[in-house]
Amino acid sequence: MITRLVSVAEGGRLTRSIAIGAHTLTADEPEPVGADAGPTPGELLLAALGSCTSMAVRALADRHGWRLDRVDVVVRFGAQGRIVKNVGLTGDLEPAQREQLLAAAGRCPVHRLLSKEVTIVTVPVLLAEPDDASQAPPLPR
Repeated sequence: MITRLVSVAEGGRLTRSIAIGAHTLTADEPEPVGADAGPTPGELLLAALGSCTSMAVRALADRHGWRLDRVDVVVRFGAQGRIVKNVGLTGDLEPAQREQLLAAAGRCPVHRLLSKEVTIVTVPVLLAEPDDASQAPPLPR
């Protein structure tokens, strides 16, 4: 999986500005906790899974020249910490092709990452006090 650095900066209240290469996203919490200026972090996670799933299915169909007119993915949090992913396939497809496309939906990189045990390492970064800002190294982007 190819990735760029993702950096997150604080905004007002719980609003966060997310920079990924040349792209900017906003994350927030709904009112009254936040300002509802963007999707929640959990919704962004679901969006990553849904978009990765859709891309994997489309790539397989295109690679084989199958007549997949449309792929729709709806993702939500379910009970007991589950993620529920509904995949709709529209097109003139044979049952075996549908089966292969649905199997590909479970093999996208984000799905594989979320379905295995993942180690997350938190590395503290020492930031300079405002008076010493001119001497502080820039944060990675």
